[in-house]
Amino acid sequence: MCQVDEEYNGQLEHRVTPRVSKKCVKCKENTAVLIIRAGDAFCRGCFKEYFIHKFRAMLGKNRVIFPGEKVLLAVSGGPASSSMLSQVQEGLSRDAPKKLRFVPGIIYIDEGVHLEQVLSLPSSVLEAGSSATEKPQTGSSYKAAVDQFIHTRKNQNQHPDLSVENTQSHLSSQSMQEVQNGITSPITPEHSQALQRLFASVRTLTAKEDLLHTLRQHLILHTARTQGYTKVMMGDSCSRLAIKLLSNISLGRGASLATDTGFSDPRYGDVVIVRPMRDYSSKEIAYYNRMFDIPSVFIPGLDTKAQDKASIQRLTESFVTKLQTDFPSTVSTIYRTSEKLHTACPPKNTNTQPSAKCLLCVCALDTKLEEFSAYQATLISEQLSQRRGPGPGFTPGTAAAPGPPPASSAGQGQCCSTGGGQSQGCGTGEGGCCSSAKEPEIVDLKSLLCYSCRLTIKDMTAEDALPQYILSEAERRKRRSQMREEISEFLLDEEEMKPS
Repeated sequence: MCQVDEEYNGQLEHRVTPRVSKKCVKCKENTAVLIIRAGDAFCRGCFKEYFIHKFRAMLGKNRVIFPGEKVLLAVSGGPASSSMLSQVQEGLSRDAPKKLRFVPGIIYIDEGVHLEQVLSLPSSVLEAGSSATEKPQTGSSYKAAVDQFIHTRKNQNQHPDLSVENTQSHLSSQSMQEVQNGITSPITPEHSQALQRLFASVRTLTAKEDLLHTLRQHLILHTARTQGYTKVMMGDSCSRLAIKLLSNISLGRGASLATDTGFSDPRYGDVVIVRPMRDYSSKEIAYYNRMFDIPSVFIPGLDTKAQDKASIQRLTESFVTKLQTDFPSTVSTIYRTSEKLHTACPPKNTNTQPSAKCLLCVCALDTKLEEFSAYQATLISEQLSQRRGPGPGFTPGTAAAPGPPPASSAGQGQCCSTGGGQSQGCGTGEGGCCSSAKEPEIVDLKSLLCYSCRLTIKDMTAEDALPQYILSEAERRKRRSQMREEISEFLLDEEEMKPS
């Protein structure tokens, strides 16, 4: 039996493990106090400079945020968002060598208290705003914005009463006064009951987490629009985006991976979501918060103390975390893969019709595909697996989304007595299509949703439990679609409109 201590003990190479007693890899002088990766040992001062430079480089490389622009910071109280808030505060301080030039604001959504405000949102929150006020992201326009900002600062120096600090304090006090005066609708017990009924109608934890994320995004978007913010900063770290990438693929959101995990998300048009913390791992953020006393708060969520197999998001997080423990390059490999993803057709927020976007997540619809596709094959398989088999007139090319049968002509706003040539009117009885006692028609939402949002709605037992602004927007889109079909013979194609 071979033993190490016999003959070739001195010839074996022992692997040198990094130790804290090593010198810093950057300054080569001070003793390292932490090790981020194998061979990357930093002292306290160099690690702080490395962390701050990483944040500034992410903003400077993309040039999405312009000087003087209002940026809303979405803070959840977790380690990543708290670190992002600390970086912005550091960049706005007087001692910063290169100050950040945007005007920040902070939003925090208490899911246990103020999430009921989502029930009173207007239906316009689901529409992609016009990006006409948005500055083109070019080098010349960015330089012009910097020159304008410098000129504004010179005028403010001549008039001390209009300094940046006074302006920010005035805006913050004004925003607090608006909230206190009732700009946001008050929360009533009916709102709480409606929200509880909404989440009680969702069967799986996977659908609950997806629905909660969608409602939270709607509330942040509405706040940004009403308060005049054009950018929203999210604290998504590299580890969180790696988990989100795999979970979104499992949920069927492969068509929107580039916008869900990229630095900027322009799907809403007038409000752009940016992720400046996407280059930081959860380990780096934890070290920085620990060393420099950045406070963070843990708030229990839907998946707190849940088992690993309770939801797709929870299972993916457990899988990536455990794999990262044994293979330290797991998160970075997944993250670098997400950087290479791009949509085949970049989103055109100003020209794209609302009917071509999902009703909930406002991403491009991935269900309006050609006849022979994987999605159509999925629909055929679902129809064949149902108890009722396909009808005699069923053909693979006419596969439609599963759901209730299409509404009749009476449900489309037309009186049945006018279309069928009947002599007697239908509005005299209590159940007639023109009577006021008729129950309102439930709009089929599946044709207005992407594939993943369809799965979320499919897990609900009652679609009427959704917030009213979603149902109103769905009804409006249905009416516009029916109107477009009625006048389709009189519309010109895009090719005909082009000058010859």
